[in-house]
Amino acid sequence: MALNAKATQEFVPIKEVRDGVVILKDGGMRGILLASSINLSLKSGEEQEAIVSQFQAVLNSFDFSVQVVVQSRKLDIRPYLMLLEEREHGQQEQLLKIQTREYIDFIKKFTEERNIMTKNFFVVVPYSPTLGASSRSKSPFGAIFGGAKKTGDKKVDELASFEEKRSQLEERLGIVQQGLARLGVRSALLGTEEVIELFYKVFNPGEMDSSIRLEESSS
Repeated sequence: MALNAKATQEFVPIKEVRDGVVILKDGGMRGILLASSINLSLKSGEEQEAIVSQFQAVLNSFDFSVQVVVQSRKLDIRPYLMLLEEREHGQQEQLLKIQTREYIDFIKKFTEERNIMTKNFFVVVPYSPTLGASSRSKSPFGAIFGGAKKTGDKKVDELASFEEKRSQLEERLGIVQQGLARLGVRSALLGTEEVIELFYKVFNPGEMDSSIRLEESSS
């Protein structure tokens, strides 16, 4: 008996990505920050306690929930090896060619024997409208917003609703970034292409690693 298989998209709660904002099927919105890391092992015991305590204080200062996601992937060394092989073929000196080949073999063996991982840290900031349809109908404006609308008016209302919700989301993102900055953690808001790339890599783990990177500060 054949099974009625559902499309993969039906299991993904994302409706679309617009202006870097993830819009869910239930109307909720998400902003994604790429954050740098802090190596606690290089800190003294007192410094570690201070950082953890400050991180706790930052989380307690939020009046909304956030989600911290750690993406851990095996380092893909293939692009680097391809670059080295191009350098090898372009070498005119035989000694340098031999040394380059030996270095390539060393890198291959080293990465095969050790599981070298790369980590990316993301902070997902949510915003969902708390006003439901039933509450809206009971409000003084229920008769205005609850009635039938023309197609053109509906598109205008949808755009206005998106801009209003995005403004609320951006305010939350700003609060989170300020909190992370107090910890010495740099953060950057992902754009539309970066968000799409991120989710593509999540649902296609066999592909080459994401090129999303947090740029170093120029200061």
